Amino acid sequence: MAADPRDDAALDAALIARWQRGDERAARELVDRHASAVARFVSSLGAREEADEVTQDTFVRAFGALETFRADSALRTWLFTIARRLVLDRRRARRRRGDQVEVTEEDVITTDNPLDSLVADETRKRLLRAVDRLTKTQREVFTLRVTEGLSYREIAEITGSTEGAARVHYHHAMRSVKEFLDA
Repeated sequence: MAADPRDDAALDAALIARWQRGDERAARELVDRHASAVARFVSSLGAREEADEVTQDTFVRAFGALETFRADSALRTWLFTIARRLVLDRRRARRRRGDQVEVTEEDVITTDNPLDSLVADETRKRLLRAVDRLTKTQREVFTLRVTEGLSYREIAEITGSTEGAARVHYHHAMRSVKEFLDA
């Protein structure tokens, strides 16, 4: 049975209130609850080598601006938005310096189950190749929807688009992945 998002929101709100009253353990609990999801998201954006650093910076920024968090959306959604902006800022800075930014198959998020058979391993590789062929926006929306299970509204908040645009990008991503896998 899936966790009730209202329970998650209530727990996050309680932890935020404790942290704002000076309870340092509450901050650690917030990081423990959300850091792995933020790191997965950052990796899915092609910043795998920087995932730990961006995740840490995300929480530093979030804790520094926690009083501005209105709880209109889930805390995790807000954290993803901060992480996305940090990744984009880093890319812009690298472009200004003339650094090459390249996304490879290894940048796509995966999970490896030791019980996977050879067939499952080949399917995973094909899926990674299919996801790698998506546009950056499609890959981002696809990852947020499939890996993180976010709603289109939450995806729109993170990506700075509309709910309709998130749906369209996801639809196109799914169609592209399916076509690649069926070929």
